Amino acid sequence: MTPPASLRAAWRILGWFGVALLIWLSLMPSPPKVADLAHLDKLEHLLAYALLMLWFAQLRPSIPQRAITAAALLALGIGLEFAQASSGVREFSIADMIADLAGITLGWFAAPPRGPDLLAVTHKLVSSQV
Repeated sequence: MTPPASLRAAWRILGWFGVALLIWLSLMPSPPKVADLAHLDKLEHLLAYALLMLWFAQLRPSIPQRAITAAALLALGIGLEFAQASSGVREFSIADMIADLAGITLGWFAAPPRGPDLLAVTHKLVSSQV
């Protein structure tokens, strides 16, 4: 059962909200710290990009579409590192870019058909509530 256009649009809007949140957190002068652990930011990069890739992969099931999504997310991560470098407040990090790529890869492989079709599950939950 294909999710309706309204659910797909809401999914897309939430995904773009996630992208905007990522940009804001990446460029703010002093982002909130979850804990004071060494290299925790690499895990944050991995999880953020994995979640975004997994999210958008629900809408883009074909390999070419997902490759475009993955390339766009990687370009975003690289661009944000250069923006951080030019800010004078944040640091440029190749390790962050590698963590972004690892997250994108994880999100791709966690998406359907290997992982759950979260959009279809959401559609079933919403449909059963109506």
